[in-house]
Parts: sequence; structure tokens; C-alpha cells
Amino acid sequence: MTFYDEKILPFLIDKGCSLAPVMKLREKVVPLARGRVLEVGMGSGINLQLYDINKVEFVWGLEPSAGMRKKARNNIEASPVAVKLLDLPGEEIPLEDNSADTVLLTFTLCTIPDWQAGLRQMRRVLKPGGKLLFCEHGLSPDAGVRKWQDRLTPVWKKIAGGCHLNRPIADLIESAGFEIEEIHNEYAEQGPRFAGYMYYGQASAAR
Repeated sequence: MTFYDEKILPFLIDKGCSLAPVMKLREKVVPLARGRVLEVGMGSGINLQLYDINKVEFVWGLEPSAGMRKKARNNIEASPVAVKLLDLPGEEIPLEDNSADTVLLTFTLCTIPDWQAGLRQMRRVLKPGGKLLFCEHGLSPDAGVRKWQDRLTPVWKKIAGGCHLNRPIADLIESAGFEIEEIHNEYAEQGPRFAGYMYYGQASAAR
């Protein structure tokens, strides 16, 4: 791990992902979590303050980055819900089948290298009747914005921890065997449009 990956990138991601417009979107999704929650890509623990303590038993926080786990320490200590840290990537979820009531994805699916394997793992650990909650940025429906997303993604990935600007989030989720039950799309307030087209909602495992 380079100095940039361990020190600078966690700081930049934490700041960018906790801006007011982004927090407004998180607030629409995170409080819906219930039971045993698997948060994939917990990052610095931004979501922990948003969980409904009356609905959540505990949170498995999956975060492969040592720099982000270090950044999360204060938020974990102040968390209103219990947190069990897991330090493996999304493609390697160390949980038993049907063990999570909720799987939470917030600004994570853009960075998972093998998103197919990651989503298959999430489906595997999600209980029947459980929910996949998601809040992600991705491919814009506007041709002009998409053109810039495609142009910028190769460079953006290198400076933003592998983040892809142009992943069609809904299509990825459905291709992994999930059925989207509710979805909303909008551009985030403020910020660049090439990184601001949002997908948020919930899905269940198709049976």
C-alpha cells in the first residue's frame, strides 16, 4: 500500500462522501436497515450515525482498506450500534449463507474490481426476505455526460481508489439475481454531473 492509498486517499474519500448533498441521500437509505446488517465498503464509518438503533441488531462492517479502517476508528467508537469489522474485499465475504437481514451498499459498487463476484456473495449471505439497500453513483442517461464519464473513468480510477464513473448500477444489481423493488434516480445537488448521477433504493434476492 502506497502513502497515497494509506493516508491521502482515505482523507479525500471521507471528505467527498460526507458532503451535505451526499449525506441527504444516505439518510434516505441507511435508516431502512434492520436486523443483522452487512455493510459492504464501510469506509470511514460515515453511515454508523444514521442507523435506526431500534431496528438494527449489529453491523458487520466489511472494509478491505487498512487506511479506511484506521479512519473509521472514531466513528466506530462513537457508533450507536455494535460493529464487527471484516477486513476482506467484497468478493470474499466471510459469512455463512443466509446470515444477513440487510446488505447495505453506499458508494461502493463503483469500486469493487469483480462486481459480479461481489454481488453474488451479497446475494449468498442475504436471508430469504432480506433487503439489499443501495445508494450509488453511476452511468448517466444523458449522452453528453456519459461521454465524459467514459473519457474520465480510466484516469479517475487511478486517483479515486478504483472508482468507475460509468457503471450502470441497476443493471449490475439485476444481473446478479436481485429484483429491484424500489429505485430513484437523480443528480446530486452541487458537484460535477459526471460523478453525480445517483441510484438509490432497495432490492431483494429473486427466488
